[in-house]
Amino acid sequence: MDYTERIIETNDWATYLLVGCFLLLAVAKYFYPKRFDEFVLMPLSNKYLSVYGKDDAIYHPFSMILFVVQVVCVSIFIYLLFEAFNPTEAQENPWLFVQIATGYATFVLIKLSIEKIVANIFSMDAIIDQYLHQKLSHRNFLALLIFLGNLFFLYFYPGTSFSLLIFALTILLFNTIALISSYKKNGNLVVSNFFHFIVYLCALEISPYIILYKVFFTEVSI
Repeated sequence: MDYTERIIETNDWATYLLVGCFLLLAVAKYFYPKRFDEFVLMPLSNKYLSVYGKDDAIYHPFSMILFVVQVVCVSIFIYLLFEAFNPTEAQENPWLFVQIATGYATFVLIKLSIEKIVANIFSMDAIIDQYLHQKLSHRNFLALLIFLGNLFFLYFYPGTSFSLLIFALTILLFNTIALISSYKKNGNLVVSNFFHFIVYLCALEISPYIILYKVFFTEVSI
C-alpha cells in the first residue's frame, strides 16, 4: 500500500477576518448610524462628502474603522490574486497575507502623510484635507464591494485568474471614476492651479501605482 500526502487547503483564516470586518461594520453602524446610512448612499447622494468632509474627517473613528476594513478586504483580494497567478508563493509563504496587509497599509499611510506634508508646505491644508476625505471615502466604499467579491470568490465561485483580473479592473475603473468626480468637484481649484495639479497627479497619484504594478508583477513572475 502506497501512502500519499493529502494536502487540505483551508480558508478559515480568511473567514475569521471577513467576520471581523462584518463586526467592524456593525460597530460603525451602531455608534454612527446616520453617518453610516449616508455613507452607503454615497453613489446616489453627495451629502456624506459635503457634510462630513470637514474638521480632519479622515481621522474620525468612523473613517478609521472603515480604513481597517479596507486594508483587510483589499489584502485578502490581493492574496487571492497571488493564489491565482503565483500559487507556489501562496502555498510556501505562510506569512504572505500579513506581508500584503502590512505593505498595503504602510503604502497608503505613507502616501497620505506625504500628501498632508505637501498641503502644509503650500498652505492648502483645508482644501487637501477635503480632497483626501473624498478619496478615502470612495475607497472605503469600494472596500465594501471588494468585501462582497471576496465572499463570492471564496465560498461560491473559486476565482480563476481571468475572473479575478476582470473584477480587479472593474474596481480600478470605479476608483478612476471616483477620482475624476473629485477633480470635477474641485474644478475651479484645478484650473487655477493647473501646473501644481499636474505635478501632484504625476508624483502622488500615478507614479506610486506604477511602482506597485511593477513590484506586484515582478513578485508574481518569480
